[in-house]
Amino acid sequence: MTATAPPAAGVAWLDIRTVHPRRALILMGAGAGLGLVLAGAALFTAKGTTTLVVPADAVAMVNQQPISRIDFDGQLRALAVDPAKATPAMRRQVLNDMIREELYVQRAKELDVGLVDPEVRSAMVKAVEAQAAADAITSKPDSAELRGFYDKHRDKYASEGVMVVRDLVFPPAAAAQARTALAAGAAPEVVATRFGGRDTGKTSGEEFYFAARIHLGEALFTAARALKTGEVSEAIADADGAHLLVMARNTPPAQYDFETARAQVATDYQAAAVARYQGAEDGFLRRRANVLVAKDLK
Repeated sequence: MTATAPPAAGVAWLDIRTVHPRRALILMGAGAGLGLVLAGAALFTAKGTTTLVVPADAVAMVNQQPISRIDFDGQLRALAVDPAKATPAMRRQVLNDMIREELYVQRAKELDVGLVDPEVRSAMVKAVEAQAAADAITSKPDSAELRGFYDKHRDKYASEGVMVVRDLVFPPAAAAQARTALAAGAAPEVVATRFGGRDTGKTSGEEFYFAARIHLGEALFTAARALKTGEVSEAIADADGAHLLVMARNTPPAQYDFETARAQVATDYQAAAVARYQGAEDGFLRRRANVLVAKDLK
């Protein structure tokens, strides 16, 4: 039997019939390198990858942020240009402007401009509010929902009441006699002079209910709106004396029926829905946030 000569020392690691540490390390390194090359190729050429390819619905990619083709066309239309008729120079100018804007927006994010610029902060808040309210804005309530809302808020859907009332104040001891004279039809000026009273001047001529409420204050207005034309209120005690309200004319609010008020009901319904959605968003953000408040403001 002829003995096989051992391989030369320089090529011993190439002999697959023997175990050689150098060959194992070389093959392992080559395999790892090939794997990285294949993975990189797959990452940059896979379907849907936008790293090296601008997607069909975009006109450019800026740091992997697409500039929408719809926004691009909209920008051209804003310049009173039909996108199909825009010249290449005009399209390049608009695209460059949009790329510049995107670069500045991204830089503003890096610098956290929103933290210090009140206008940016306000815009960001409005954007989140709009997003939270999107469902309420786009949804269309049916007639039953609107009528239910109308029934719960009937007071809102009425004409504004109007009154002509005078507020006279007297010494408490003279209030009863003054009221008797006023109820009998005596002129307020005469009664005020006779019993030591005066017109407060809080009202002047015809006033809507909301104005009378402001001028008289809640207590006096509540008493006034209960009076009918020609009536005089009971004495209402206050720090400056006893007030007597003389109602020259009272036209209470007239209720609008549902169909008359329907458009306003729809607007109010949507506003209430928006407030409800935004309230839910506020609660969600509060619950997940760690908010610390200074002791002097708790």
